[in-house]
Amino acid sequence: MKKFLLAVGLLSIAGTALAAGKPCEELKSEIAAKIDAKGAKHYSLEVVDKGAAAEGYKVIGSCEAGTKEIAYKRG
Repeated sequence: MKKFLLAVGLLSIAGTALAAGKPCEELKSEIAAKIDAKGAKHYSLEVVDKGAAAEGYKVIGSCEAGTKEIAYKRG
């Protein structure tokens, strides 16, 4: 059940994050705060160039006018 709630939370974050043109570090901090508030542990967020997310990462937002992405990995 926790995984389902986390997935729903991430998707809701991604919906708002995809439309934003914020600086990457600001958006990354906001997303991390929301994930932490849900009690998630052992995850990483990375800022990568658009389309360059590494295997095992899920893109959950974009920043800097869509030129970069925020990628999430659990574990």
